[in-house]
Amino acid sequence: MATLKKSKKSAKPKITIKKKVVKATKKGKKMSGEVFYPSKQVLEEARLKDWDKLAKSAGKDLKGFWEAEANELEWFSKWKKVLDDSKKPFFKWFTGAKVNIVHNAIDRHLKTHRKNQLALIWESEDGKEHRNFSYYAMNREVTRMANIIKSMGIKKGERVTIYMGRVPEIVFAMLACAKIGAIHSVVFGGFSVDSLAGRIEDSKSKLVITCDGSFQNGKIVQLKSIVDESLKRCPSVENVVVVKRVNNEVNMEEGRDHWYHNLCEQPIAEGKCETEQMDSEDPLFILYTSGSTGKPKAILHTHGGYMVGTYATLKYCFDIRDDDRWWCTADPGWITGHSYLVYGPMINGATSFMFEGGPAFPEPNRWWQCIERYGITIFYTAPTAIRGLMRFGDSWPQKHDLSSLRLLGTVGEPINPEAWKWYHRVIGDNKLPIIDTWWQTETGAFQIAPLPVTPLKPGSGTKPFFGQEAEIVDENGKPVADETEGYLVLKNPWPSMLRTIYGDDERYVTQYWSKHPGKYTTGDSAKRDKDGYFWIIGRVDDVIKVSGHRLGTAEVESALVSHPAVAEAAAIGLPHDIKGQAIYTFVLLRAGKVASEELAEELRQHVATHMGPIARPEEVRFVDKLPKTRSGKIMRRVLKARAQGLPEGDISTLEE
Repeated sequence: MATLKKSKKSAKPKITIKKKVVKATKKGKKMSGEVFYPSKQVLEEARLKDWDKLAKSAGKDLKGFWEAEANELEWFSKWKKVLDDSKKPFFKWFTGAKVNIVHNAIDRHLKTHRKNQLALIWESEDGKEHRNFSYYAMNREVTRMANIIKSMGIKKGERVTIYMGRVPEIVFAMLACAKIGAIHSVVFGGFSVDSLAGRIEDSKSKLVITCDGSFQNGKIVQLKSIVDESLKRCPSVENVVVVKRVNNEVNMEEGRDHWYHNLCEQPIAEGKCETEQMDSEDPLFILYTSGSTGKPKAILHTHGGYMVGTYATLKYCFDIRDDDRWWCTADPGWITGHSYLVYGPMINGATSFMFEGGPAFPEPNRWWQCIERYGITIFYTAPTAIRGLMRFGDSWPQKHDLSSLRLLGTVGEPINPEAWKWYHRVIGDNKLPIIDTWWQTETGAFQIAPLPVTPLKPGSGTKPFFGQEAEIVDENGKPVADETEGYLVLKNPWPSMLRTIYGDDERYVTQYWSKHPGKYTTGDSAKRDKDGYFWIIGRVDDVIKVSGHRLGTAEVESALVSHPAVAEAAAIGLPHDIKGQAIYTFVLLRAGKVASEELAEELRQHVATHMGPIARPEEVRFVDKLPKTRSGKIMRRVLKARAQGLPEGDISTLEE
């Protein structure tokens, strides 16, 4: 098969960036620290050349800015009100409007030159399989999947759990659910039985869409077996649709389980499927994210606001164009995959590349090989991946022609300056801007991020997106001085914001709006420098970010305590060169149980079995007691200090 690599002649002109330090000036204003300024070429080629002008305009007229963005998309009927904030913090956007995100991601493109443009390019982990889908073909596949889902009795507003590997069918399934008005709940294919079962139970899904298995570093992940085990405690599920991917033998329960390829050949899959007209505030999907309590939070996003937010943020921050080959390396099981692998690029009419495998299998040049082969123009990945690839040195990427790239991006966690500079120097050839984005599952879209024309500081996400105001406050909610660490809060509502925690409005208010009334509590600590640039430091609640994935300490602790040898446990996140954070655990054994390295390994594997390999602790440390407050709360900051040999701070509230 012919490759899709663009010739050097047709590749986009290179965006270059000039580095100036400390003394560099812009419009007469000195900026502090190490600053990388956009070149004259960047400024000339960028569609939006003046960040400040639009930022000021959006700041003065928040509703007007977002209404203008919404007007660039198609609606079945327009809104009566851009923003309804009468029942804060339950904000509503584009109220009264009728829309469907799939109409803007697919349907409207079929009437334009984009009809035969590639929407999705896919390559298998081993590089032997390639599948390409134009917008026309994407419509055909999504329609067929939608017809099948409807044949399973799924109606508007009902939940469908999607638990798959990184294959095109996961995109079809998400879009098909949205097309008919069903609510999709995608569960990352790395989660195991307990995590999957809990999410199915909470959402009360009637249908699960999965694969017979998936590939991970040359090994098969037994997705269907995990589904089978999960469904033993999920009575709401009536049907399971199974996509054949790895061709291994799996159990197929008669009447419940159906092969997708067989369903595609039946009359139920044929014919048109009209895109359902949804209210702007109708639910689009729920996505579970770990919190500081044991039960993951089901974040709810809606059709209208989420659509406008993902469209505008990708359009501006990455200056995305029809002829871009966009590669977001995230799995669709995470919000980054939802917003910037599936929905955002398609609403913008770009071409998305999806790769089944990871960055270093079978060799550490696998991603660079894909960039060269397909002429990728914009590459968006996690600092964890960058740090991991950095370990292998410069020679691997230097084997490949990366000249098609015009922009780089990062997501998932703060990027340390050393990794930023390596990414800029080696992958960006000292020329490409790095769009460092800060946002969350809850925000749905970027909240702090630069544009290609923004002067950059390694490690800073720069400034809030248009229409947003961010603030650093202390424990009492009062703004702190520049260069002072505090709590990051967002002051303004935005269209792609979560609407609630599914089925738990009270928890939504408590979690996000109670600590600093009137402001959205992000749960992150940060500081702002004298130039107004924001620097994210990390989580302040009991959440550990491992390789960009959020894991609740309570979930890890619950998994440990479910082992018969464990009486009590505490989990913390400590800095890790590759993962960003790694999980360290402290375990009190039950009477009669003896600590050993064999038991520690058994406990590590026990957590991995219950939560998935991503949650496997880096270390299990056996202790006689845990530091607790008099009310019984484990003081994890004390454990962190002890583990790193740092001062323990105020311990006056300890039990003893």
